[in-house]
Amino acid sequence: MYGLWKPRVLGAWRVPASGPVILAVNHSHNVDGPMVMGVAPRPTHFLIKKEAFIGPLGPFLHGIGQLKVDRSVADRTAITRALGVLEQGGVLGIFPEGTRGEGDFASLRAGLAYFAVRAGAPIVPVAVLGSTERPGRLIKQLPPLRSRVDVVFGDPFDAGDGSGRRTRKALDEATVRIQERLTGHLENARRLTGR
Repeated sequence: MYGLWKPRVLGAWRVPASGPVILAVNHSHNVDGPMVMGVAPRPTHFLIKKEAFIGPLGPFLHGIGQLKVDRSVADRTAITRALGVLEQGGVLGIFPEGTRGEGDFASLRAGLAYFAVRAGAPIVPVAVLGSTERPGRLIKQLPPLRSRVDVVFGDPFDAGDGSGRRTRKALDEATVRIQERLTGHLENARRLTGR
C-alpha cells in the first residue's frame, strides 16, 4: 500500500495489542480492505465476498488468511471460521454494510453485532477516506497512484449491554449502538482529516 499510495494512518495505537478484536470498516472502494490490511498494526482476516475468490486471486486470498463468505445465505462455514479467528485472539475485519456503497455506515447488517456479542470482542471503528475522491489516470478503478488515503482508527468499544444476552432483541439493540458509534467516528475522522 505504501508503494502505490500515500496512506496516512491515524490512531493505530487504539487497536488492542492482543486478544480478539473486530475492525468495522466503511466500504466505498475496492481498495479499502487491502488498505486496512496493509496498514493495520495486527494481521487482519476479512470476510470477503465469494465472488472475489476467482482465478489466481482465490488461492492468494486464502493464503493470506482471508475468509470467503456467500452473502446470499447464512454462510455457516464463514461464520464458524470468523468466530474461530476471534476465539484464537485474532483480528476480524468486517464491512458492516455488507457491500460497497457510500461508506457512511447508514445501513448496517446484523452480522457485526452477532460476532461482537457472541465473541465478546471489542469493535474498533475504522474510516478509510480519500479512496473515492477521483479516479486514477492509468487505472480508472483505483485511486490515483501516490495519492493520499487516510485510515483513521477509533476507540474500541463493546457492542453488548453487559447482560450477555444473545436474543434477537439484544442483537437489534447492539446494532443501534454500533451504528451510532460508527457514524460518530466517521464524522470525527472527516473533521480530523478535512475530508
